[in-house]
Amino acid sequence: MAKFTIRTYDAISPAGLRRFSPDYTVSAGAEQPDAILLRSHNLHRELIDESVLAVGRAGAGVNNIPVAELAARGVVVFNAPGANANSVKELVLAGLLLAARNLPAALAYAKALPVQDMKQAVERGKKRFAGHELAGTTLGVIGLGAIGHRVANAAVGLGMRVLGYDPAISASHAADLSPQVQRPDNLDRLLAESDYVTLHVPLTEQTRGLIDQRRIGLLRPGAVLLNFARDELVDEEALVAALDAGAPRGYVTDFPNPLVYAHDKVIVLPHLGASTSSAEENCAIMIADQLQDFLENGNIRFSVNYPAVSLPRRGYLRLTLAHRNTPGVIARFSEVISGAGINIVELGNDSRGEYAYSIMELETGSLPGHVIADLEAMPQVLRLRILAAP
Repeated sequence: MAKFTIRTYDAISPAGLRRFSPDYTVSAGAEQPDAILLRSHNLHRELIDESVLAVGRAGAGVNNIPVAELAARGVVVFNAPGANANSVKELVLAGLLLAARNLPAALAYAKALPVQDMKQAVERGKKRFAGHELAGTTLGVIGLGAIGHRVANAAVGLGMRVLGYDPAISASHAADLSPQVQRPDNLDRLLAESDYVTLHVPLTEQTRGLIDQRRIGLLRPGAVLLNFARDELVDEEALVAALDAGAPRGYVTDFPNPLVYAHDKVIVLPHLGASTSSAEENCAIMIADQLQDFLENGNIRFSVNYPAVSLPRRGYLRLTLAHRNTPGVIARFSEVISGAGINIVELGNDSRGEYAYSIMELETGSLPGHVIADLEAMPQVLRLRILAAP
């Protein structure tokens, strides 16, 4: 009998599926799964089994997953930050070139050239597609995370002046950022000074509609907005009205919808950002490894609703607790366990907002039933797991 069961949605790269050991049953029809592995499937519409301990998204964005609801159930949601970053970065650069050199219109013109008069038609028509060099223009990058800082650095290499805005940039991404990237202290300045603006922030309630009517009005008349993050970051109705009025110059988006897909100043791509074999493999491998480490050892690395907590296995029984972040709760856990004469060999704990996660290595062969009952009766405890010694 399999040790763990994984239910899959979407087409998951075989490179990721091969990471699971024979101890796992992995299939789209898996019943009472221990974990869910998916890409873009909308989990908001699903009834998620009580058996589910974790959900793994083979990608970065998790707006297709009810993250808050699962956090309250003690279900850990994993993602794969950075695994598809290079693929998205390269498509953003392609988007810049598409807009700067008027390539979509030029391609359409070339496809429609008459066979009999082709060379002459080329010479007659090419002037209407004359574009601009990127070198010497200014790119504003909003969000300097796994993708954004790569885009910024690549744009420096293209000879662009680069402005980067991210008040919450991580230490590692700040260290990787080119010193030539200027960091304005407010978003309005970036918008007003940029010839091109590209978005690389997650979709949250705080960022929804980030580029609203007021901020669209700050863009230069000849500016181009690029959106390879999420379409809801932009008030597209206000943007279309501005495009119709003549400023900004254009919009490049990876998210087709009825409002923008046919507009003559919009370049639309069919959500290709992470659609490379390399990105899909990297994401699937990263998530498969995370799910296995969590199911077998209780370790958390890249979660969007619980903190990163991990301990090496030392040959002891392991107890993990997903719980609410309240004062004194760790002391209460320790009191219950030590009161049963059990030594806590090692403890790891961290919090993230209202939730916390704890791992304990216990010097015992088994945990008495009354200890389990006492811990589960605590109102702060959302999910308790006991993992046998390896």
